[in-house]
Amino acid sequence: MTDKNHTCGAGQDSVPFMTCLIHILEEWFGVEQLEDYLNFANYLLWVFTPLILLILPYFTIFLLYLTIIFLHIYKRKNVLKEAYSHNLWDGARKTVATLWDGHAAVWHGYEVHGMEKVPEEGPALIIFYHGAIPIDFYYFMAKIFIHKGRTCRVVADHFVFKIPGFSLLLDVFCALHGPREKCVEILRSGHLLAISPGGVREALLSDETYNIVWGNRKGFAQVAIDAKVPIIPMFTQNIREGFRSLGGTRLFRWLYEKFRYPFAPMYGGFPVKLRTYLGDPIPYDPKVTAEELAEKELVCRGMIYKKGKDLTCSCCQVDLLPS
Repeated sequence: MTDKNHTCGAGQDSVPFMTCLIHILEEWFGVEQLEDYLNFANYLLWVFTPLILLILPYFTIFLLYLTIIFLHIYKRKNVLKEAYSHNLWDGARKTVATLWDGHAAVWHGYEVHGMEKVPEEGPALIIFYHGAIPIDFYYFMAKIFIHKGRTCRVVADHFVFKIPGFSLLLDVFCALHGPREKCVEILRSGHLLAISPGGVREALLSDETYNIVWGNRKGFAQVAIDAKVPIIPMFTQNIREGFRSLGGTRLFRWLYEKFRYPFAPMYGGFPVKLRTYLGDPIPYDPKVTAEELAEKELVCRGMIYKKGKDLTCSCCQVDLLPS
């Protein structure tokens, strides 16, 4: 061992730097054949990488269930206050928002650009792109609650309300599945509301090119017109690099169209940088039809894509699928 370190210290070009480093570490820690241990660890990492990539997306679901458990504990602790306070859940929302905001900062270095475009009070309709897992929207909701003190309602797919244990979480964070009249009522009451026109279909069938899978859905535009509120386009850079779905394959696409349930497996959970960009609000105009408003929102979102993702114009096209 002494001879090896002497050779390294002599600065001979024939001895690679990593070999010298391994020999020095062996002497420091008193471990023989450290290189063999490192090679074995590297082999294990290579073997288990596919498994890790499949497990990480479900860590998000695990976090959601931890959130639900916390809400149940909070509810039972404050059962007497519930009868006397309309703001019972504000403390829980604040705690949950802080935890998710911390996870966003540590794992994804999450940022929101254009937060000032979200009104401090009054209604607005936020339209966002749906990633394989919409974790960016969870982070965005946390930011809104922390910095604006507002709860952003969201329209969720019907299947989400059938997931065991999710009912309390959906109630506390004011999720709904429609119908259109309910969305209009919420906006007219002065609340923020978020809709992803592509929904689960976009989550499954879109890919790293960020093609927008809306079908012929223009209901969100009609909601904005009926409620006379502005639309705020939203897009998160790298959301498809963080999580991927195999839903674009023929089998999983058929299963979704048949059963309307996302059977497709996901992989990823990569610690990529996530930046959410908010576009300039599209003001209410009584002369604009729902079709024209939907097209205008699409153009605005395309501009955000180019700014945040540096995508080509072809990535801003709508993938029309049967409704």
